Order: sequence, then structure tokens, then C-alpha cells
Amino acid sequence: MLNWKTLGVVALMSAGLVVAGCKSAPELSKDQALKMVQDKYDQTAPVGVNILVNDSGMRQGATAKLWDRTKVFPNKLWADFKLTAEGKKAVVLPGGGETIEWRPASLEDKSYSVVVTTVAANHLKAKDMGDLQDEMLPGADTAKAGKYTEAANLTGVPETLQHMIADNPLNKVSSKKQADFALENGAWVLKRIE
Repeated sequence: MLNWKTLGVVALMSAGLVVAGCKSAPELSKDQALKMVQDKYDQTAPVGVNILVNDSGMRQGATAKLWDRTKVFPNKLWADFKLTAEGKKAVVLPGGGETIEWRPASLEDKSYSVVVTTVAANHLKAKDMGDLQDEMLPGADTAKAGKYTEAANLTGVPETLQHMIADNPLNKVSSKKQADFALENGAWVLKRIE
């Protein structure tokens, strides 16, 4: 009977030592996750912001002397606008060159727009990390995922262009993204952004 008690105590102590020796995964806070995402953005090349410029934006750009109308076509609807020296400091055209070809289908075509890209290039910003959820990630025993907002950084973008962005609902300066994290060698690492 004494041997059984001794054996039971030894088994219980051994189990306690095994449990005490196991380390649980370190906590991953929203702030830590957001910092890893922002660090990744800061390591990538800065980017300009694509702006959809509609009719109102074209007028704002002309008033701000970012471009001048150089040609009006016989239909009185189409026009060419050349970037001014100030405009060349503010935007570039996706196809290169310096002429915006304004070609709406009709006077009622309120959805027509052209794309310009800001010369001011900045790193994207990560903000508003949501709650982190356990995740199944290939190749990882322990993983988490969090949804956050990816936003364009408008630092250095002229005020006129910022108004064009705000005035046209088709312009998107932020979007929802998901970041996946894995526990590797006792530390959390960012694996991917979707």
C-alpha cells in the first residue's frame, strides 16, 4: 500500500514538473501586430496615390494651375490639358507624358474620370487592428490573424489634390486588409498580408 502511495506521489510530482516545464505561447497584442505590419510597410518602397479626377476635379486642377487646357475639340466636349510646371511637381500621368486627354462620352457622363498619380510618395499606414483570432496557417503550429485598415499617407500631397480625393467617392484611400502571424522559435512574426 505504501508503495502505491509513493508511486502516486512521484507520478503526480512528475506530471506537475512536465506541466510547469511547458511554455505557453507569448501573447500577441493588437499593438504588437499593428507595429509588425507598419514595420513591413516602412521597409517597402514609398508609393504615390492614384487619384481619379472627374469633371469637378479637372476644374479644380485648372483653377489651381496644375494643368491648362490646350485644345478643345469640335464637339466642345473633349479637350486636352497640359500639365503646368506646378502640375509636374504634383502629379504624373500613368502613361507618362504631360497631356491629359479628357474624353467623356457625353455631357451627362458624370462617371468619366482620368487617373493621375501624386509625385509625393509615402509609405502606407496601418491602423485600427481588430481582435486577433486563432488561425490555421500552413507550416505553422500556432498562428493568429487580424483585420486592420491600410491607408494611403497624404503627407506632402497638395491641398487641391486632397480635395479631389475627398470630392470624388470613387477615390479609395483606405481598404481593409488581413495580416497573418505565426509563432516561430518563441516569437511572433508577420507571415503575409492579404
